[in-house]
Amino acid sequence: MSPRVLVVGVTGSTSADAVCAALAARGITVDATDVPNALVALDTKRPDVILLEVGELPADGMEVLDRIRANPQQAGIPVILMAAEADDEDLFEGYKFGADYYLTKPLSPRHLLYAVGLVLGREFPE
Repeated sequence: MSPRVLVVGVTGSTSADAVCAALAARGITVDATDVPNALVALDTKRPDVILLEVGELPADGMEVLDRIRANPQQAGIPVILMAAEADDEDLFEGYKFGADYYLTKPLSPRHLLYAVGLVLGREFPE
């Protein structure tokens, strides 16, 4: 069965289309939404992994992550954070809020697939 990934709020140089295409090329089912609709999307389609962008307003992404971790039905879903830049404080903050992995842009398809495979405990062939 193909894993399902929910891509939340990807903007800027790495577009949602590019991220979705890289995942779909490996047989991964992809849904995309923006940050304000992320929690609604989680209620309608349960993903195996969430790719959550923390952008210029990282508090928005961290708030979504915090709410995911507080919901018993969603708390176990692996979350990979994505950011344009990340210093040590950003990384620690993301992990403190419960991120399973942290990616920085620009994303390479190989690194993206590695991260998804890592949190799912499987590999995706290149």
